[in-house]
Parts: sequence; C-alpha cells; structure tokens
Amino acid sequence: MTTEPLITLLIVDDHPVVRDGLRGMFESASGSAPGSASGFRVLGEAASGPEAVTRAAELDPDVILMDLRMPGGSGVAAIRELTRRGARAKVLVLTTYDTDSDTLPAIEAGATGYLLKDAPRDELFTAVRAAAEGRTVLSPAVASRLVQAVRTPAPGNEPLSAREREVLALVARGTSNREIARELFISEATVKTHLTHLYTKLGAKDRAAAVAAAYDRGILG
Repeated sequence: MTTEPLITLLIVDDHPVVRDGLRGMFESASGSAPGSASGFRVLGEAASGPEAVTRAAELDPDVILMDLRMPGGSGVAAIRELTRRGARAKVLVLTTYDTDSDTLPAIEAGATGYLLKDAPRDELFTAVRAAAEGRTVLSPAVASRLVQAVRTPAPGNEPLSAREREVLALVARGTSNREIARELFISEATVKTHLTHLYTKLGAKDRAAAVAAAYDRGILG
C-alpha cells in the first residue's frame, strides 16, 4: 500500500472548542499507524498570533492552521512574522471570514492557502496535504474574490482616456467647469462626469488632489 509522509500540525484559534474539534478530527483521521495514507499529528495549539509564532519556532510543524481574528494578536500579523523569519511551516488560513479585508492581507502576508471553517472534512484534509507540499489552496469564494481583485485596477492604476486627459490639463490651469465645457464643446454635466471618473482613477477627492496625483504619476509634466 502506498503511504504518504506524516504531516505535523499546529492549530491556532482563540476558541478552545474549535481547537479541540480540529485536534480530534485530525487524530481520528490518522489512525494508529504513523505514516499511513491519512497520517496527521497535531504537535500543539496556540490561542493568538504571537503565541503561534512562538509555538511554531518550538515545534517546527509542517502546516499551521491559522485563524485570523483573535483578541491576543491577529493571524495576519503572525503570518507576516513567520514569513519574515523564514519559517519552514506552510500556513493554511482556516477562518469564518472571506471579506477582501481579510483574504487579501493574509495571502499577501504569505499564507499558502485560505479555507473557510464550513469546509467539508475531506476538503480540509486534502488542503492540508496540498499546503504541506507547498501548493496553493483556496476556497471557491476566496478564489473568486482574488480573481476579481486582480481584474479590477486599483485606484491610481487605471489609465485615463484622451478626453479625461484634456479635462485634467484644463483643471490644472485653473479652468472652471463652465470654461472647460465651452472650450471642449461639451456640457457642464459632462465635465462633471469626467471629473468624477478622474477622481476615481486617480484616487483623489477633489480637483487639487487629482492634479497633484497626476503630477506624481507623470500624467502632467
């Protein structure tokens, strides 16, 4: 029978019941024979980000199951510190939250994977094995968010249209909306629409900020 290497784990969650549940799940999957096809060994637990960093250094697990929002110190900060230290362990985020403010920072900090706590048991086991091998594992909801984030230009990165550049150049000269409309043969309402688009693309709140951002990006020389 083909066997797989035993995978060692550190479970990080501020809720004791969750830690106990995960430990029991992995220990029951391991059976009595280390190195079996489903072999897992839980080396320890932690209840906060800082404790996770300390325990990871002590135990040197293959995979760390990391919650994100913990009163004693966030999971993202712990992932960032583990990455800075060059920790061998792969971090698999296991959390309830799938918002952009949670997923993107965790992935950027160095997490190998991101799963939600409602993931089926077998999916979790498969994800842990994949993470141990260095493969990225994302829940479908998180994968969709990341794809959308890549496809949507961040403020300040989306290119300006030719007309928006014309409006911006006139704004930089102190031209009023009415004067811009007259010079470009468009309505004042259209000028305002162009300005709204400019503010969004440049990440600016007003005319002055838009002009400053344009100079910083080299749009206005």
